[in-house]
Order: sequence, then C-alpha cells, then structure tokens
Amino acid sequence: MAVERGDVEHVAMLAMLAFTEEELVAFTTEMNGILALFEELEGVDTDGVEPAFRVLRRRNVFRGDEPGEMLPPDEALANAPDRHEDAFRVPAVLPND
Repeated sequence: MAVERGDVEHVAMLAMLAFTEEELVAFTTEMNGILALFEELEGVDTDGVEPAFRVLRRRNVFRGDEPGEMLPPDEALANAPDRHEDAFRVPAVLPND
C-alpha cells in the first residue's frame, strides 16, 4: 500500500491545511517511509510473545480516593480572583432563558 499525492491532498483538505508543492512531496515521501516501517514490522516473528497493553509494565500509580484533612475556607480561597463569603464566585454558565 502506497500513499499518493492525492491522498495527502485529501487529508490536508479535511484538516483545512494548505501545503506548498515541496511540502506535499515531502509528506508523501515521509508517509510512504512510515508505511514501509510498518510493513517491516509485519515480518517480525511474534510467536510465543504475550500481547501487552503497555510497553512498560507499570501498575496504576494513583493513590486511593480517601477523604483527607480539608483546608480552612480562608486558606482555600486565598488566591481566588473573586469570592463571595466562603465560596468562589464564577461567571454564570447557564443561559438566561
């Protein structure tokens, strides 16, 4: 499978991009090079290799969602650009119907 100039022009049109003549030639060449690398990977013997979800074998590093000590309102709102009593004041996000 090869990428042709028309393919690059079509994707550019869909993405609303404008390329020069030189860029069209360069992208066509580069995309064909990438496809050639994938074709090379197809020849790799993967018999006996377990599928992996991730390349690195890491476990979830997030902490548990446990309630902790809360900040006092004055400290939590210390850098708030607009405050009303013990709450952040933000612009309305609902339409005024």
